[in-house]
Amino acid sequence: MKYRWLLGLAVIGMISCGKSNDTTPPIPIDPVEPVDTVPIANYDITLLDYTTAFQTNPIVYPMARQDYNELSGIAASKINNGILYMHDDAKNAPIAITNTKGEDLGTIILDKVNTINPEDISVGPGPDATKSYIYYADIGDNNFNRALVTVYRFEEPVLTGVSAQMQIHVTPDIIQLKYPNSSLNAETILIDPLTKDLYLASKETNQSTLYLASYPQSTTSITTMKPVVKTRFDLLTSGDIAPDGKAILLRNKGQIFYWTRDVSKTIAATILQTPSRAPFAANEPQGEGIGFAADNSGYYTNTEIKNHDGSVSNISFYKKNGN
Repeated sequence: MKYRWLLGLAVIGMISCGKSNDTTPPIPIDPVEPVDTVPIANYDITLLDYTTAFQTNPIVYPMARQDYNELSGIAASKINNGILYMHDDAKNAPIAITNTKGEDLGTIILDKVNTINPEDISVGPGPDATKSYIYYADIGDNNFNRALVTVYRFEEPVLTGVSAQMQIHVTPDIIQLKYPNSSLNAETILIDPLTKDLYLASKETNQSTLYLASYPQSTTSITTMKPVVKTRFDLLTSGDIAPDGKAILLRNKGQIFYWTRDVSKTIAATILQTPSRAPFAANEPQGEGIGFAADNSGYYTNTEIKNHDGSVSNISFYKKNGN
């Protein structure tokens, strides 16, 4: 009897040990998805009020050079009165120098670089507080195959004796940027004149994310941009910030959006607020660029005419009321 009792205890022990060494895999637990903390603008862009800040009928001038048929970007000089910069959306396109009447006043050529798909241009502050800078945004990526995009920055030249034959050669700073997750197409650059921060807005169907590259932007290493606000704007083609930092414009081919800004707020915080619709005369077959006048007296737009037979390349100026 004693031995039977001991044998029973041994069997129980073996069963117990078998349970403790059970190799059955545990029930899988779903991984916790990262929380997207990028704020989303929740206004309805189809129900925006129209601003009364600008005249609805623009002053229109045809470009003297109609061979600039892929215009994509427009920016007003801060140091050369009445001068505008624009460019074609084409590989290694020079920057066209013109004025408010569309005259041919020469070109700026970037040396030692090869642009791929320049889409926008801006004028703003930079490393030297006593100078003005041109930012040339080579950021187009229709096929989503660019690991990096580039913004070229150089000091704005002082122009004297401008003419159609004038060529100015510059060697720019190279600001290489990447998106945090994947390649994106973009056609909009914004330079905050108050902070010198650089923003790119993606060009997507029924949405756009604003990405930030804070000042000082590196010219020796790649900067990964930070998403700061998501919007529902469709296929944005350009934008600008007023010279005093107190207003913002974004546009697509058929609409223009306008914000007034409390300068204590960031660009992202301002864009989270409901904008107004700004005037657009629907006089552009493929509206592309937009830029504030240097004296903040209104804004300019331009258009691409390639593949639009019979269209004329124009500059339109929407004057600010009260100016």
